[in-house]
Amino acid sequence: MLHPRSGLCSGAVAILALVALVSPAAAVDQLNAYSIWPENWARPMLQEFEQATGIKVNFVRFSSGEALARVIAEKGNPRVDVLFGGPVETFAAGIKEGIFEPYKPPSFNSLPARFKQADGYWVAVADDPLVFMTNAKFLKENGLKGPPVSWEDLLNPAYKGMLQMADARTSGTAVTRIFSIIEVNGRNEDKAFDYMKKLRKNVQVYTKSGGGGTLPVGLGQAGGGIFFIVDALDTKAKGYDVVISFPREGIGTSAEAIALLKGAKNAEAGKKLIDWATSPAMQNLYAKHKINFVPANPDVKVEPSLAEVLKGAKIFPIDDAYAGANRKRVVDRWISEVLNAKE
Repeated sequence: MLHPRSGLCSGAVAILALVALVSPAAAVDQLNAYSIWPENWARPMLQEFEQATGIKVNFVRFSSGEALARVIAEKGNPRVDVLFGGPVETFAAGIKEGIFEPYKPPSFNSLPARFKQADGYWVAVADDPLVFMTNAKFLKENGLKGPPVSWEDLLNPAYKGMLQMADARTSGTAVTRIFSIIEVNGRNEDKAFDYMKKLRKNVQVYTKSGGGGTLPVGLGQAGGGIFFIVDALDTKAKGYDVVISFPREGIGTSAEAIALLKGAKNAEAGKKLIDWATSPAMQNLYAKHKINFVPANPDVKVEPSLAEVLKGAKIFPIDDAYAGANRKRVVDRWISEVLNAKE
């Protein structure tokens, strides 16, 4: 069984897919994109776009870190026109690298301030809170009274070697998690990293993609983890007996964004995709395709069952400017002090 965020387009598959990206000379009504969203979420959205506009989107899926590295490496001669989906911290980091072309779609002025970069370098298409997700059987077998409802609960010895969560070297989900922990600790990084070092002892594996640990948790191979709600609810919808909870101290949510690449060869088609993706035309389709994102466009209502899950949760937005400015430094510190920590 393959999971949505398990990083399917890698290695040889990704190389073949890259070769397949269409040049502007080959087709006027096409554009190329890197999608940070998993293929089974990006594909239905982009097919709906093609049906609505006649413009085909050729895309390759990468995790946030991989996609960012590629667009930076291709700066000046981009292979794609649009970066589609993914946590806003990734896009904020990209602005520093000068890889995006500012563009303000028709919906720009109606979007809340946190769902757009002021100059139009990126625009949000959704919001995606982090959650704790645990295996119900694991909780019962280990005598736990319920799912974790505090960050401290994850340090319980019962979780030793039984948590899975994403690797910050490749995953935007992991970056959002790290900045959530920093925010919960009042941006005291030393305190936040002390916590993450303690948490490391309970981590079984750091997965390449954000949702890579959801299936093992669902199967009981892992006891729990920290994931975006869209991944967690997708796991639950597949019938796995998992419990979703939120820490009382609060947890971060990251806007999912879209941006036009500087030097895009199919810029006009790319702008049409951005127009469509930031409007109700796309965001009203989340419920139809059972994709549990919170819409960014204020004219689109949150699907009732998703709203019920979020009810009462303490959720705060990740500061994209702060995260973007400090992303590399913080991730490097995480690699050095947490991932590669010596026992």
